[in-house]
Amino acid sequence: MNAVHSTIAHPVTDILEKFRHTRQMTEDICKPLAIEDYLPQPMVDVSPPKWHLAHTTWFFETFLLSRFIPGYTPFHPDYNFLFNSYYNNVGARTARNHRGFLSRPTVNEIYDYRAYVNEQMNRLENYITSADERECVELLEIGCNHEQQHQELLVTDLKYILSCNYIRPVYHTPVFPAVHPEQAVKTVFLPVEEGIYEIGHKGNDFCFDNELGVHKVFLNAFHIQNKLVTNGEYLEFVEAGGYTDFRHWLSEGWELVKTEQWQHPLYWENRDGEWYEFSLHGDIKLDKQAPVCHISFFEAAAYAAWAGKRLPTEFEWEIAARKYNPALQTENSQDKMLFHPLKAKKDDGLLCHQLFGEMWQWTNSAYLSYPGFSIAPGALGEYNGKFMMNQMVLRGSSCATPYNHMRHTYRNFFPPNAQWQFAGIRLAE
Repeated sequence: MNAVHSTIAHPVTDILEKFRHTRQMTEDICKPLAIEDYLPQPMVDVSPPKWHLAHTTWFFETFLLSRFIPGYTPFHPDYNFLFNSYYNNVGARTARNHRGFLSRPTVNEIYDYRAYVNEQMNRLENYITSADERECVELLEIGCNHEQQHQELLVTDLKYILSCNYIRPVYHTPVFPAVHPEQAVKTVFLPVEEGIYEIGHKGNDFCFDNELGVHKVFLNAFHIQNKLVTNGEYLEFVEAGGYTDFRHWLSEGWELVKTEQWQHPLYWENRDGEWYEFSLHGDIKLDKQAPVCHISFFEAAAYAAWAGKRLPTEFEWEIAARKYNPALQTENSQDKMLFHPLKAKKDDGLLCHQLFGEMWQWTNSAYLSYPGFSIAPGALGEYNGKFMMNQMVLRGSSCATPYNHMRHTYRNFFPPNAQWQFAGIRLAE
């Protein structure tokens, strides 16, 4: 999760419309689920769908309703403990690895909780004075963006949960047209000139505070790959013994390869010489032209070393994205229930494909603060800054990312061993 910043000053009525749309989208994602799907937590990094539904509701109850409605009565006195994530300022909480232990409250009770908070939020504007309006709007904007982040986590967590089931459940059947087979896009490394560039978010639209602090960086001339590394290209690394040759790996990554017995990307499986991958549509044959995904930073770095290339820094990625996709165009139509990467469109080699809306892209940059960054006071100050350690930055966005989270400056971050996110590889040289 990221910390927060906003200079938006929309009326409360307008932002409440966004609130209602956001809340409905979360529940739409859950519509294909059976009751039994809401509870499992097969690893600590994954949260059960029921917990996501409750935690995003807790956020609005804690930071808006309790703040602005005098004498507000929480839905349940124990929910602050059950559904707080990591906010020490707000009090004690359920251990992260115990979220899957919560058989009660029931799924129906969680939906009742959401309905209660939604109803109370509809009353909110009746209590907002002109002096409070700016703060209220900013907190609403933060809450909506926070829930949208959880929508993406909900999708990625759900995929992992279903993948642990031997019968390989189908989340939903695709409703989008099949992608017509086409020739692979020719790999080209596009140039970016040496120079001094400005990094960071400008303007008055919403961003997280880890994007703030516009500052200059010097970049040597470099080239960036015009598309993401494909399944077929990564398969060459696998079949060449990439997971058995320590020379390609960072030390910590090599230890993981041995202890976790990594042999290929998460969700891949070889059956009698044929490669398959698990998707939200069930098991499918490995599409060699689609971008490889669910790759850890260690795997991305090892592949880059094997290929004789490297990963771009986050600054190189941002400048290349501004140069080659200034209008934030995506090739992915992102049907609301798509959640599967598509092939890059064929071109003459002069475009930079798949920067947004396909895969998050690992960079060779540690997640650190920009110049002038300071942790905000209070609970919301815990949203971001305390995680600036032992994490690597990813740029772009994935096929599960809400559209309004796609921007040149967005800084996603995860530990280098994380595989369950929709993360892939773009090379540089």
